[in-house]
Amino acid sequence: MPTLLPRLGKVLIPVVVGLPSLIPLTQPTLAAEQVIIASTGGAYDRALKEAWFDPFTKATGIEVVTVAATNAEMRAKASAMVKTGNITWDLYLDGEIQAASKAHREITEDLTAFCRQFADRRDLSANACAAGGALLQSTATLLAYRTGEPGGPVPETWADMWDTEKFPGERAFPNFDDPWRVMAAALLADGVSRDELFPLDIDRALAKLEQIRPSVSLWWKTGDQSVQGFRNGDYSLGQIWLTRAKAMRNEGLPIAWSYKASFLVGDRIALLKDAPHRENALKLIAFWLNTPAAQAKACEALSCTPPSSDAIAMMSDEARKTMPQGDEVRDYVIVPDAEWINANAAMMLQRWNEWIR
Repeated sequence: MPTLLPRLGKVLIPVVVGLPSLIPLTQPTLAAEQVIIASTGGAYDRALKEAWFDPFTKATGIEVVTVAATNAEMRAKASAMVKTGNITWDLYLDGEIQAASKAHREITEDLTAFCRQFADRRDLSANACAAGGALLQSTATLLAYRTGEPGGPVPETWADMWDTEKFPGERAFPNFDDPWRVMAAALLADGVSRDELFPLDIDRALAKLEQIRPSVSLWWKTGDQSVQGFRNGDYSLGQIWLTRAKAMRNEGLPIAWSYKASFLVGDRIALLKDAPHRENALKLIAFWLNTPAAQAKACEALSCTPPSSDAIAMMSDEARKTMPQGDEVRDYVIVPDAEWINANAAMMLQRWNEWIR
């Protein structure tokens, strides 16, 4: 069973949390034996709680407290805490691309020394532990759709997402501080080939997005919003995270997805500089990397690829079939140019915010 591309050069794959209690962005109550981690909440956090946090607490007695926030809120809050010296979180989940950026390095502890203990682990992917954080999981952002009658046509590509006559219904796209994947989908729908996608042609992408804008009923900011929108029937086709799509399928919702319209992404577990429970935080990270069973259980529920090949071997055949496979990554899945994205993040966000108003 091939592991997903965690060994893929500069890519940055790379996913975030929920536990005994879910608390707001205000300062949490600090206790002696706890670790505080920020995550996006919802079904994603529930899977991590059951697979990772609860077993960790049982083994160590250390309580895992989760803070719910959007990705944009997490980055902004983490930056503000470090700059003011008022740090109330220990860990937060950041995308693999962002974890390679200068802004990320300025507010997180370099884990190079910590990672040396995993250097000889043959089951772990080459980038399982890096300076910017430990790999939580690899997954995809992709086209998901509401299933209809068996045998009917189904949308498979981003061009299909734009074909509102053949595939009628409302659409959904993300709208947070990381717009490259929406722009990239627009360019692919406009006929740009995957090997010529980067650098992104922003003007062309926004022009293509104008064509579909009247059909977009949901610009979601959190994974939970994308899930709730699908449950409510607010959209029929959407660009969402595979982890959320799989969670909805587990609920019995009529959803499917296409790897022919997908981008390889993932999450890293980042340690804030001067974290108040630093040692407990490092123990939580180590527990994840050292416990393939926890990785397998989480990714069984979320259709993600864990950093350990031993964990992949523990997963069911059905779960392995629904996570991105080697052939799909080779033939369809877009591996983002993280270096270009990080270098142009501010420009893209400015152009996006001007357009989305």
